[in-house]
Order: sequence, then structure tokens, then C-alpha cells
Amino acid sequence: MSTTVPATGRAAAPSTPPPPRPRGGLLARAAALGAAALMVLTAAPAAAETAAPAAPAMAPTNVAVHDPALVTGGGRDWYVFGTGDAAVADGNITVHRSSNGTDWRPAGHVWTTKPAWLAREVPGVTNLWAPEVYENDGTYYLYYSASTFGSNRSVIGLATNTTLDPSDPDYRWVDRGKVYESTTSSDFNAIDPGIVEDASGTPWMAFGSFWSGIRMVRLEWPSGKPAAGQGAPLRLAAGQPNGNAIEAPYIVHRAGYYYLFVSLGRCCAGLDSTYRIAVGRSTSVTGPYVDRAGTPMLQGGGTVIRAARGDSVAAGGQSLSLSRMAYHSYGPYGTPGDFRLEIDQIGWSGGWPAPMG
Repeated sequence: MSTTVPATGRAAAPSTPPPPRPRGGLLARAAALGAAALMVLTAAPAAAETAAPAAPAMAPTNVAVHDPALVTGGGRDWYVFGTGDAAVADGNITVHRSSNGTDWRPAGHVWTTKPAWLAREVPGVTNLWAPEVYENDGTYYLYYSASTFGSNRSVIGLATNTTLDPSDPDYRWVDRGKVYESTTSSDFNAIDPGIVEDASGTPWMAFGSFWSGIRMVRLEWPSGKPAAGQGAPLRLAAGQPNGNAIEAPYIVHRAGYYYLFVSLGRCCAGLDSTYRIAVGRSTSVTGPYVDRAGTPMLQGGGTVIRAARGDSVAAGGQSLSLSRMAYHSYGPYGTPGDFRLEIDQIGWSGGWPAPMG
């Protein structure tokens, strides 16, 4: 089993699966979605599903961001948060900023030093992975993963801020500690958090990578942490080959359905990566989710909507904000196997998402 984490952040499946389930690890996705973005996706009329948005697809960027958590501008600056590089700023979550969603510039890191409690919870942790940014009642909640490559001794942590603008005098990410954890005796991996509110405003956190697949717990505001009185995390998706290679859940509520986006296949292997983005939907936030062919996502279902294309050999680690989907791809961009940020316009056809371009 590998004990190192690449600067890209996702954990890979260990070479020897421990019982009771095949294992893997990861670090993937993220997702960043402000409340305004969620409202647009949720409130979109059903009629809009039959036609793609008029805006063109966005071109790939030349920015290296892994597991991007996107917050679209909505008339203001755009932000994208990503997995940290172990060699820079103590491996903390990266921040990039753009005035138009195309031209990105570095905007620092969430912290310059990781919170000390992370090393106690996850010995050997070097960098933080797969952020998710969600806004509720004027507070930005930044969820992130702390783990080591190929292990499910993992923690999902939380930081909060009242602004995303680093030039604002009130800009400060406050450490809120642990949200959820898994241990080596768990049948799941507590990484890759993704937040969604259901129709009643109740927040939920989907997460997971390999092991038993995608799981879910109910949260509560304003803490952003799990609500009391829950048992084992709910099961949303599993049954994939190669050690249940599924991770990076991201859920969007739109026109009466909840859409579960996941990354399938192998991450973080450069030109040997097989990552691809798939989706299923349900009328309930807790499932059951099925793909376009009707196959349950708990039984290996998932309609692939983005995979290898052109020079890119893989795509995954996705998040959605307004009508955009951000993800990272691998290809011969500089050094063969490098990764980069890509952002697609999302259209809808027959009740299903369809990336443009």
C-alpha cells in the first residue's frame, strides 16, 4: 500500500484489499456552490431541460487545479479552490480567482499552516484534498479531506469565512475542526465531501471513495456538522469494478430531481488515469439513484457524461456552480501526465445534464 500522497491529492487503491470489502482510496472532488448557485439550479423551470443554454462551452484553462471547487461569479469574481501541494504552504487548499471564469490568477491558500489536530487524527498527512465550498446565511463553509494515499484513516474538516475576497479586511478562514471521520476498521472512506440542501432546506453531505462507495449523512445549520441521532451513513452508489472505483460525489437539485455526479475509474496516474464523470438521478436526496438506462447506482450504474477527449486522457473531481461544471483532466499539457482545470457549460436535455463542447 502506498503511504505517500501525490501533490495532486487523490488517493489510489491499495495493492492488497483488506476485508471485508475491496479497497481504494482517493481524494477527489469537490464542489463549490454558493446558495445563489443552488437556487438557480433548483429553481430552473422544467421547460429549460429540453434546450441547452445559449452560452458557449468554455475552453480548457492553463491553470493546474486538482479537484476544483467552483464558485461562479454571478456578476462578481469567480473562485476555484483545489487540492493542496505538499511542497507549498504546508499542503493547504489552494485558491484561484478570476474576473471572467477564463483568466485565473493565484489568490493564496486557505491557511499557511495546517491545523495541528489534523496530524493527530491522520498521522502522515501532508496535504489537504478535495475541497467543497457552500454558502448558507452569509457564511461560507469550506469542507476538505485529510488522509494518506491508499488509506481510509481519513477526516473531513471544516473552515468558515464571511467572504471569499482575500482583499476584504474580514477575510479569515476559521478552523471549525472535524466533521466526520473513518478509521481502518470502517467500510467507507471519509473524503470528498459534497453538500446539498433538500427541498425543505435540510443540508446533507455526500462523501466517499472506493471501499463501500458513496455514502451520506444529514447535517444541520449553522454548525455545518452532522445532525444528532443518525446511524451508519446512508448508501448512495457502489458496485463499480476495480475495487469499487467511485468517488467525488456532487449533488445538484433541479426541477424535481437530485442529480448525483461521481468520478469513476482511476485518478492521479498521469497518462494512465481512467477518470470519467458519470451521473444518476433520484426524486429523493437520499436515493435510490438510477442512471439514464435505469440501472441503480448502487449496482454499478452511472451515465458517463465526460471522459477522455482530444489530448485529455481522463476527467474527474467535478463540482458544479450555476450552469458550469469544473473538473480536472490529465494529458500531455507540459510534462506528460500533468493535470489542468477545465470548465464546461452544462446544458440539459430530456431531464439529463449534457456538457457542451
